[in-house]
Amino acid sequence: MNLTKAWKMLLLLCLAELMGMTVWYSASAVTPALKAEWGLTDSQMATLVMSVQLGFVAGTLFLAATNLADVVKTRKVLATSALLAAAVNAAFVPLGRNMVAGTTLRFLTGFFLAGIYPPGMKMIAGWFKAARGLAIGALVGALTVGTALPHLVGALLRARWQLAIYTSSVLALLAALLIVLFVTEGPYEVQASRFNFKYVFTVWQDRPTRLAYFGYFGHMWELYAMWTWIPAFFLSFLDRQADAPPYSAGVAAFLVIAAGGVGCVVYGLWADRIGRSISTITAMSVSGLCCFLVGFLQHLSPTWMLAICLLWGVTVVADSAQFSAAASELSSPEYLGTVLTLQTSIGFLITMFSIRLVPLLKGLGGWGLAFSILGLGPILGILSMASLYRLPEAVKMANGNR
Repeated sequence: MNLTKAWKMLLLLCLAELMGMTVWYSASAVTPALKAEWGLTDSQMATLVMSVQLGFVAGTLFLAATNLADVVKTRKVLATSALLAAAVNAAFVPLGRNMVAGTTLRFLTGFFLAGIYPPGMKMIAGWFKAARGLAIGALVGALTVGTALPHLVGALLRARWQLAIYTSSVLALLAALLIVLFVTEGPYEVQASRFNFKYVFTVWQDRPTRLAYFGYFGHMWELYAMWTWIPAFFLSFLDRQADAPPYSAGVAAFLVIAAGGVGCVVYGLWADRIGRSISTITAMSVSGLCCFLVGFLQHLSPTWMLAICLLWGVTVVADSAQFSAAASELSSPEYLGTVLTLQTSIGFLITMFSIRLVPLLKGLGGWGLAFSILGLGPILGILSMASLYRLPEAVKMANGNR
């Protein structure tokens, strides 16, 4: 295989995934403008975000049940999904004011995003073997930056929220064009594994896989709720400053979420060497501590607050790919499709509860209470991965590094 071509494909796929994923938070990134113009509440904004999560779960189940990524060329699935995601995202501008239409469009956005994220992983695995951990880490890093980008665009355009949403749709269209024109299938054909309902109970009864699941569920409890509400936190925090802050809430949100891209690449290099258990426990220990501290540190200067939140942003997503890797290494090949689909679907369903819980608890006890409840996720994750580390089956992970 031409290694130079493999790295070129990685660069192209990372760029395409970055642009395609910008539609995920395109609406929530302009929350202040939507609240001012449409009169939306925190509860309604949470509903819009939760609709994307639910759509992603539905899309993931659809792809796994139909095996579409094997029936149709993966690059076609990617390009078509990016095109459709761009269309329904753009439709939110004229139609989203009606909550039924708005939630439906956000649901469809999530549904089509499922055709960008997992198939992108499959494509990159087709180009790499030895350096697959680094390649997937880079791809997850690109996805993270793409998720963050709407916050920067929204901060720059401010009240022109329509243009901000249209910008993300244009980027998704460019992603589709990039895939069609330049991205090709790799030499290592990786078949997408099919989901089978009859394997669900068999998979769940396997203790090592179940522990890897619980680690992932704890991680997901924290991740998307933090990504969803960190812009609102900075908006509240900066409004309380006596002097003009050195940055806006949108810029801060972009920097904090995008910082996770660095963590993903570093973990792509590091996790195979030190093991899935230790790497995930390390990340969750730091991010969990941030959950319990950040909301109570609003007396800090804007510079120090941003620095601490940047650390949170790096560690909250750095270990994300490691849970899927652990589950795939622990499971039998015939169960792989069921294992990964079940893990992803339950994980994203869990995010809906934590996303909805944060504004409720913030109203009761402020950001300290709201963010602290997210820390329960890393605690569950750490306990689960520590238990997994002690099992004999853990040697199946990371080339024996547990």
